[in-house]
Amino acid sequence: MTYAFTVRVPLPIEVYDASHAEVLKGSADQGADGLILHMSRELPDGFEILEIWQSREQADRFGREVVGPALERSGVPADAPPPDRVEFEPRVVMALQVYSSEAD
Repeated sequence: MTYAFTVRVPLPIEVYDASHAEVLKGSADQGADGLILHMSRELPDGFEILEIWQSREQADRFGREVVGPALERSGVPADAPPPDRVEFEPRVVMALQVYSSEAD
């Protein structure tokens, strides 16, 4: 079953940028098996991430093996405020191409 979640994090967007760079480094060899979509956006009080996975098991494994260590390497404080996470099952997912707002 497809699995999705949003995470709202009350930390500056620079924290996302640094941790996302570490996630990319940490997943370079194994990729992100089962990831359908990753999207982030800046909010007035932090940032939000939306991810859609082929299964919860794949999302959980990636979180344990890649995201957790990446957060440690990027210096996210252990006592940082907990993110607000909402899980859901997507009804329709359309992801046709990779897009980044950063100019190449």
